[in-house]
Amino acid sequence: MEKQKLPNASTSLVMGILSIVTACCCYGIPGLIFGFIGLNMAKKAKAVHDENPEQYQGIGNVNAGRITSIIGIVLGVIFLIILIYLVATGKFTEMIEQQQQMIEQMQNQ
Repeated sequence: MEKQKLPNASTSLVMGILSIVTACCCYGIPGLIFGFIGLNMAKKAKAVHDENPEQYQGIGNVNAGRITSIIGIVLGVIFLIILIYLVATGKFTEMIEQQQQMIEQMQNQ
């Protein structure tokens, strides 16, 4: 009997990778969302695998998806804390203004 692919194994891995990328690029909030979705999918896939381990293949993708989701959640929390700090101290607007000045300088060259 040929083993079946584990449902949600690849999806949990993709969500975990997206959580890391978006946590670093989008101030953490999408990273948290993708991380929790990936973690939930990995949990469901692991439960399906544990019911009948001989029938399914792809537990490695589930484990990798769980790990990347956890990393994405941690990064998302860190970036969200930094964002809250920057907004609370008023440094966020200064940072945005500096970025705009840099963009204008690059366009003028």
